[in-house]
Amino acid sequence: MATVNDNANMATTEPEIVNIVVRQREYFKSGATKSYANRLESLKKLKRALGSYEGAFNAALKQDLGKPEFESFLTETGFCLHEISGTIKKLKRWMRPKRVKTSLLAQPGTSRIHYSPLGVNLIIAPYNYPVALSVSPLVAAIAAGNTAVLKTSEMTPACSAVTRDLIRETFDPEFVAYIEGEVEETTILLQQKFDHIFFTGSPRVGSIVMSAAAKTLTPVTLELGGKSPCIVHDDAKLDVAVKRIVTGKFLNAAQTCVAPDYVMVHTSIKEEFLSRLKDRIVKVYGEDASASPDFSRIVNDNHFQRICSLIDQEKVVVGGQSNADTRFIAPTVMRDVTLADRVMSEEIFGPVLPVLDYESLNEVYDVVDQQSHHPLSCYIFSENTEFQNEIIDKIQFGGGCINNCIFHLANDHLPFGGVGESGIGAYHGVHGFECFSHKKAILKSATWIDLPLAHAPYGKKIKLLRMIMK
Repeated sequence: MATVNDNANMATTEPEIVNIVVRQREYFKSGATKSYANRLESLKKLKRALGSYEGAFNAALKQDLGKPEFESFLTETGFCLHEISGTIKKLKRWMRPKRVKTSLLAQPGTSRIHYSPLGVNLIIAPYNYPVALSVSPLVAAIAAGNTAVLKTSEMTPACSAVTRDLIRETFDPEFVAYIEGEVEETTILLQQKFDHIFFTGSPRVGSIVMSAAAKTLTPVTLELGGKSPCIVHDDAKLDVAVKRIVTGKFLNAAQTCVAPDYVMVHTSIKEEFLSRLKDRIVKVYGEDASASPDFSRIVNDNHFQRICSLIDQEKVVVGGQSNADTRFIAPTVMRDVTLADRVMSEEIFGPVLPVLDYESLNEVYDVVDQQSHHPLSCYIFSENTEFQNEIIDKIQFGGGCINNCIFHLANDHLPFGGVGESGIGAYHGVHGFECFSHKKAILKSATWIDLPLAHAPYGKKIKLLRMIMK
């Protein structure tokens, strides 16, 4: 049985990293990763390994982030097992070339899209969901027929150790390799020539990754973040809204890229909303949330201090307590927040929920534009379809929910990704398969006839060409 190992980040040297990338490129060129049989068996091996390591991951997630077992299964191991199962079930259909229409100009012939693996991929995972955000893109990379090099976050050493052991026990390094280390090793990795880089993390580091990739013209998928708004209109069902906002915000102590970063509530219902929000937090986590078995902890001291510095105790409705020794910050709500407050100056990524009020949607749009021009997510609580559709149309964001928070991620039929500053590209389900594939366009022309239209001499053929191309 796998156990938590504290010796995670024993740095991988530059020669070792270079050798791994070279070996993976040779292995990919051999064609070994491309067959349906190999992809299927690799996914099944990963699923078995993840199941056997579930207990070790639970312990590691508790150690690194204070995660309760329920959240660990819901958002990490269970999430990944579900995704692997769905991928196994649908993989053969995804791999099949897709027939598309053939334009009149290209007749007689047939047209298909062939899905070709990209090659050697680098996956860089963050600390907040260290299992899901490592394994989920790896599932997609394997399904698409690639090799992969995985680098996890040094901020979650226990989870990194378990991930390392799982990968090295399950796969040969020329197929899937785990890299140990910190910033220096990530820098070395970014100096190598990959066929695709998949990065999840902050916009600041995302720009560094993109700059490094540009030097070798390497395509990137960037899953970033931003200040995701939650809009509660005057016709919202408050009991439902409050329950779902509390769950969406305070899951994993709000260390979630798609968590509601702030709430904008209609002025007419602000007081009732705040009262119900306070009652719900106390009901879920108790008067002393530090004693709750269902509330996580902040990943490290730096983030703990940063989040605490954003709390204005004079505006706190509920929460505000903290404990540096255990990196505990209580679920906190702040009222009457304005754009001048520090809590609105950066993505919070912690259990502090600022509440602003509005009367017209123009006020909402102004706040969103000043906070994050293209937020990763947006949440709308309203029973009015016209109101819902106006926000969807007016605010550019990666994805979101109507009358819920964060659970658009639970549907792997939906693409997950940002737009603009919040990310490039999307994945999950078939969208993950496509993320790690090249769509190769193939026109197969018939030879039983060779129409003379496109061949010189052109003569008066342009009249016919104009008719065809109208």
